[in-house]
Amino acid sequence: MSSSYLETTKDFYKTAAISPMEGLCCTTTPIWRFPELEIPSQMLEMNYGCGTTVHPRDLVNSPKVLYVGIGGGLEIFQFSYFCRKPSGVIGVDPVPEMLEACQTNLSLAEPSNPWFQRSFIELRQGDALSLPIADESVDVAAQNCLFNIFRQKELKLALEEMYRVLRPNGRLVLSDPVCETQIPETLRSDEGLRALCLSGAIPLREYLELITETGFGTVEVRARRPYRVLDPTHYPVDELIFIESVEVCAIKDPVPPDGPCIFTGRTAIYYGTNEVFDDGHGHSLMRNQPLSICDKTAGALESLGRQDIYITPSTFFYDGGGCC
Repeated sequence: MSSSYLETTKDFYKTAAISPMEGLCCTTTPIWRFPELEIPSQMLEMNYGCGTTVHPRDLVNSPKVLYVGIGGGLEIFQFSYFCRKPSGVIGVDPVPEMLEACQTNLSLAEPSNPWFQRSFIELRQGDALSLPIADESVDVAAQNCLFNIFRQKELKLALEEMYRVLRPNGRLVLSDPVCETQIPETLRSDEGLRALCLSGAIPLREYLELITETGFGTVEVRARRPYRVLDPTHYPVDELIFIESVEVCAIKDPVPPDGPCIFTGRTAIYYGTNEVFDDGHGHSLMRNQPLSICDKTAGALESLGRQDIYITPSTFFYDGGGCC
């Protein structure tokens, strides 16, 4: 497939900007509700994401936020709730019609949100593969249901661009469909289905590897939920294909000598005779006190072969507080 699929995608979202497509994406993540935050109905109708990238614990101390692929403006508006300063949130999109629609929706939001000033959000026309953003200039970068559209070459470039613009210890927050079944090439080559976020999904492990290969030292899988089903009746497939959505945070910190830390919701519980178990590598387990651990640490503890440490499988729901 040539890069023509990117033009097909732009044309599709031009149409979605001019005529809102309610239900285009099916997020099962509840919309964040905060005091004095009123979201216009048209903005909700143009929620073209598969999850959420707005997590309050990423947004302390009014960080500088970049959001790529703005849709109707829902998430950049939510981000501005935490970043109440001029150009605190920068929204980037390649489609002029989507920028115009977002502008309209933000104007609709202003009268019913006394805390909100339009100056909090700056919109720029630009592309995820060549961001109009200076190096190391933002604290949080986010995208929702955009990167799955890219082929691997473009996906790597988009991740590298996000890494470039983040400050050290900055956070890249992503929400994308993933699929553990091999999607047939006929579907993957269908530019329309790719624009619809139905045929570009890759396995979660591959998705995480691409993120860590970019240089992110810590990765958190925060949620994993059912998203779509491709069935033989409606699509050219021989078997049912189940697609999920994930919410992931990648932190721009140094990669440890023994490899990146990926948290997938694993927990260790020590239940031995001592009050504390120390593995000699910086991990102390209090007796019968669960400790969230990264996959790397889970593997190291499992290799000890101890009968007094219970390690859970991945839940793919992680909310911080873990130990690498």
